[in-house]
Amino acid sequence: MAMARSAPVSRYAFLAGLLVAAIALAWQASKVWLADYRLESGRLSEMEKSAALLPGNADAWDRLGRLYLFSFSDPNVPLATSYFQKAVAIDPLSEHYWLDLAEAYQEEKNSGAALDALDHARQVYPSSAVVAWVYGNFLLAQGKPAEGYEEMRQAIHSDRTLLIPAISSVWHSSGDVNELLDHVVPADGESYFAALDFFSSIPDGPPGLAVWKRIADLKAPIRLEACFPFLDELIHENDAANARVVWNEATELSEQPNLATGGNSIISDESFEADFPNGGLGWRWKPEVSATINFDVAPPAGRGRSIRVDFNGGVNLNLSQPAQFVAVEPATAYRFHALMRTDQITTDSGLRFSLVDPAHSDAPTLVTENLTGSNPWKAVDGELLTGPATHFLNVRLFREPSRLFENKLSGSVWIGDISLVPLTDSAGHPKP
Repeated sequence: MAMARSAPVSRYAFLAGLLVAAIALAWQASKVWLADYRLESGRLSEMEKSAALLPGNADAWDRLGRLYLFSFSDPNVPLATSYFQKAVAIDPLSEHYWLDLAEAYQEEKNSGAALDALDHARQVYPSSAVVAWVYGNFLLAQGKPAEGYEEMRQAIHSDRTLLIPAISSVWHSSGDVNELLDHVVPADGESYFAALDFFSSIPDGPPGLAVWKRIADLKAPIRLEACFPFLDELIHENDAANARVVWNEATELSEQPNLATGGNSIISDESFEADFPNGGLGWRWKPEVSATINFDVAPPAGRGRSIRVDFNGGVNLNLSQPAQFVAVEPATAYRFHALMRTDQITTDSGLRFSLVDPAHSDAPTLVTENLTGSNPWKAVDGELLTGPATHFLNVRLFREPSRLFENKLSGSVWIGDISLVPLTDSAGHPKP
């Protein structure tokens, strides 16, 4: 009988033990849930409570330290440092915690402690691109460029996405484009073009020219459009001489020499033998809702092709294309020539060519004869003396909006055989 009574007691004890364990697990789970909830709240007070609930959670201390380190309203670097120290004490095998601690030491101007933390990060993860990147920036800030460049190279080798940040960091540290190219940027076309895009975006043309020379020296095939951002910057800087050199070298490397400028006329592809490159010193056309453009046969006795533009009659169009930026010399006389044909061009404001200085609105301009209605192929010519500061002309098919009630543009226009020939040099002497 005693044994029969002891069995229920044992079961009750077992069940009671399970209940106690369940309550303990539930309490622990609720602590974890509450800690996570507070940690995700983004509020410092709640996050501190989270860290206190789970003092062995290194991530909680690290995230709390980052909030104090980078707070805009209430930064507290010493407190952040103490929290990072707790994080690395709990988990010394996380390079991220060591990097955060190193950053806090740098904020405190404690370079020795920062270097020690960085060394720990490297020991934990010696092949980390991020560790090399942070280490390299630290060395540059400490005035150790050679060692810093080596770390930057390692970071880029491990993670190509760090190339542009490395270029930016080294450029702002040294300001020496040759040091950047010699010691940091890999000597290949893709890397050089990344550097070229960087200098185009700053924007800063002169160091970009040093990068372009490296590209040209490779003698490797390129995509012409990859040069467009840099050429746009040279146009913006009014640097016609270098824009002309870069354009001609780029057309050669992209195996499109027919787009080069030079010879008697300085227009690129004056006979429309190539498709529009839509950039650089080539022809440009942006799609118009009210106009379509196509290639057509050459004018009589002309070469290459002509361009036909058709207007649908729905808009009082303000037209400034197709267009091309042409590198010219200041205070130099030029003769412009083009052939045009029209068919049923409506309104009093027809089609003509306009040559303007894009950088100087007060510089001399040239506007050719206004063609309306239907006209057979005819020459539209004119002469222009560029201004003393003019280095580019924007050559464009032009139509200004009509002021009349019946002002919607319809009909077609053809253009071909365009040239711009210098008549004198900048000293006013006739060209041979």
